[in-house]
Amino acid sequence: MPRFDKLAVLLKMKETGIVPVFYHKDARIVNNVIKACYDGGIRVFEFTNRGDFAHQVFAECEKFAAENCPEMILGVGSVVDAPTASLYMQLGASFIVGPLFNPDIAVVCNRRLVPYCPGCGTISEIGKAQECGCDVTKVFPGEVYGSTFVKNLVAPCPWTKVMVTGGVSPTEDSIKEWFKSGVFCVGMGSKLLPKDLIHKEDWNRIAEICRDCLHYVSLAR
Repeated sequence: MPRFDKLAVLLKMKETGIVPVFYHKDARIVNNVIKACYDGGIRVFEFTNRGDFAHQVFAECEKFAAENCPEMILGVGSVVDAPTASLYMQLGASFIVGPLFNPDIAVVCNRRLVPYCPGCGTISEIGKAQECGCDVTKVFPGEVYGSTFVKNLVAPCPWTKVMVTGGVSPTEDSIKEWFKSGVFCVGMGSKLLPKDLIHKEDWNRIAEICRDCLHYVSLAR
C-alpha cells in the first residue's frame, strides 16, 4: 500500500514543482536515479510503466526508496487501465499518472484515496476528469499545446491544477515560462535525466541539475 496519503502527495507536488519521469529495466539504475534526484532536493518521482516486468522493477525501487529516501514519494506513469493502476497501488505507488483519461482508473484510485493525474487535451476533458475526482490533470505533450494553452485554461478555471509533461527543459527560461502560465507542477524525463549521464552513472551531475531546477522554480514563483 502507498506510504503517503493523498494530501501529502498533492502538497509535495506543489511544493517541489518538479516531477522526474524515468524508466529503466534495471532496478539498480532506477534506484541510483531516485537517490540522485533525492540528493538534489526532489521529493516526488514518477516511474514509467514500460517494458516487461516493469511492476517488478517498481516494487524493488519502492522498497529501496522507503529505506534510503524516506521522504521520496513514488508514483507510476503511463497507466491506461484500472487493473494496472490497482497492481501498482498494491506495490506501493502513491499516485497514478496516465497519458489519457480513463474513468475506471479514477474509481479505483478514489477508493484508496490515491491521486490520479490523467492526460487531458481539452478544457472539457479536464472538466470531466475533475468531476471524477482528479485534483491534478496532466497536459501532454506540452510542446504541442504550449504555455499559452495553460494560461488560457487557468484564466476561466483558476481552480485547475495542471501538470505539464513534455516540452519542459531544465533551464530558467523554460521553467519560468511554464510556471508563469499557471502550472501546478511540471514533469521532465530525458531532458532532466540525460541518457549520457545515466550511461556514465554520473549521479552527482543529475543531483546538480535537479538542484538547479528547484532553484528556477523558486525564482519563477
